[in-house]
Amino acid sequence: MKKQREILVYVGMSADLIHHGHVNIIQEARKLGKVVVGLLTDEAIASYKRMPLLKYEQRKRVVENLAGVDRVIPQKTLDYVPNLKKLKPAFVVHGDDWKTGVQRETRARVVKALKGWGGKLIEPRYTTGISSTELIAYTSKAGISATERMARLRRALETKDLVRIMEVHSGLSGLIVEKTKAKSRGRAVEFDGMWESSLTDSASKGKPDIAVVDMHSRLQTINEILEVTTKPIVVDGDSGGLIEHFMFTVRSAERLGISALIIEDKIGSKQNSLFGTAAKQLQDDPKNFAEKITAGKRVQNSEDFMIIARIESLILEKGMKDALLRAHTYIAAGADGILIHSKSNTPKEIFEFCKEYRKFKIQVPLVVVPTTYSQVTEDHLRKAGVRMVIYANHLLRASYPAMRRAAETILKYGRAAEAEKYCLPIKEVLNLIPYDFSS
Repeated sequence: MKKQREILVYVGMSADLIHHGHVNIIQEARKLGKVVVGLLTDEAIASYKRMPLLKYEQRKRVVENLAGVDRVIPQKTLDYVPNLKKLKPAFVVHGDDWKTGVQRETRARVVKALKGWGGKLIEPRYTTGISSTELIAYTSKAGISATERMARLRRALETKDLVRIMEVHSGLSGLIVEKTKAKSRGRAVEFDGMWESSLTDSASKGKPDIAVVDMHSRLQTINEILEVTTKPIVVDGDSGGLIEHFMFTVRSAERLGISALIIEDKIGSKQNSLFGTAAKQLQDDPKNFAEKITAGKRVQNSEDFMIIARIESLILEKGMKDALLRAHTYIAAGADGILIHSKSNTPKEIFEFCKEYRKFKIQVPLVVVPTTYSQVTEDHLRKAGVRMVIYANHLLRASYPAMRRAAETILKYGRAAEAEKYCLPIKEVLNLIPYDFSS
């Protein structure tokens, strides 16, 4: 019979925010033998819920110093089985909360694997009165520094196979993106960040998207969004303007905590890209645009800040070859990402670009905006090699019909009662907006 100290006990955990529930599990495990913690990597956590607040190495250092933990190893997937087959522990210890929900299948695989060498699953009662979600909400309540927010986009791109970005145009829409969650295929999903564009900013002010709302005004809107959110924000920088102007914009964006500026390779009067060739739009010389990218990268202070180059060749019907040549040029100039834009009603040309892009020796994250080809799924984009998808105007477009419907209903009936079904209850509005920062 093996000595007690030689018996391995495996405990898998995320340990993003350590609480007494984690301590209870470790205490139970140490009664059985030598405790090995399989600490989920950032990629593993992001595969089934939000990106962790702390990086893997930070979490590892904390867990290594918990009493009762003998060793910490990475668990690279939500599935325990690869690590269990290597270690063949006598016991796996996990709270009984995983018998239902997203980890139910993971538990079943653990039970099956343990049978292979006579191992046993120990499931202490889940510690009540503690909620990681509430702890995270409490942490978020304290706000986030500009530096921390800026870094989160790069972290998301490093840990997730596809980053979802949703359009915002006000503090309220920012709160929607911050808080909205859904279930997809049994897993919790949410947006990874926000997108602020000249189109939706201008439209929310009742003005056309022709640069009448300048960058100074937009920075005020962005600041209002940042005040009530913690997720990273990607900002539409239009063409970036003159090179010397763009350098100032980069510095301003960094100070606010913006994670990325996306600039398009067009020149001349501002015209929305979705007009295509129906409006007079000129594309910049690729060498000149590359100089702008390089200048922006030269003046930025943080390695986390990103400049993403948006290629308009397909919009302006310049062809695939032109788009690919520009991608090569912009990457060489220092671009941190490539956004390939299209106004086609199918994703065919986007997939063609992706296919050729995968042949590049040097690649940066590929970004798309599926506004006109909205039938494409995230799964298809992910398989094509896309790393970031921007839903560029959907909250604004959804809000206008709802507001108009409520207004028409009040006019029709001469009272507000019939419009109530289109409106959020006032109590929910009051609860939506946080105000108590004392606790």
